[in-house]
Amino acid sequence: MSSSADRGVEPGPSAAARLASVQQRLYDRGMITIATRVDVMQRLGRAMADEARTRILLSLLDAPGYPAELAEELDLTRSNVSNHLACLRGCGIVATTHEGRRTRYEIADPHVAKAIQLLLDAVVTVDDDAQCQDEGCTLGCCAGRAQLVQA
Repeated sequence: MSSSADRGVEPGPSAAARLASVQQRLYDRGMITIATRVDVMQRLGRAMADEARTRILLSLLDAPGYPAELAEELDLTRSNVSNHLACLRGCGIVATTHEGRRTRYEIADPHVAKAIQLLLDAVVTVDDDAQCQDEGCTLGCCAGRAQLVQA
């Protein structure tokens, strides 16, 4: 896995301060709105429900990234990464900065980055013998390890 230095990403002046400034300008112009708590939870859940998006977010926790470098680092196609980044941007989880012909992506709010880090620190207890209560569940995360293993 490459580091932020390997990707040529320079950590600029206080990312949190820069993002707060951008968010305030967008809010002042009516270009963004403050989401409700339920909406925030749904957006975060949607963003992390997909493995590729989760891997992208984990990479962006370390440092801002560019689609081509993220695709190479995560062994995904550029198109796939771009689509997932568009989803994450639409959910309000990542923000973009245009740098000439390139676009840099980073987690939009330091609170989101901290929340993801706290989730990573959480201990999740899984009962492999428990049966899923939702008959329509296709995730396989609550119905035992046998369904999680892919051939």
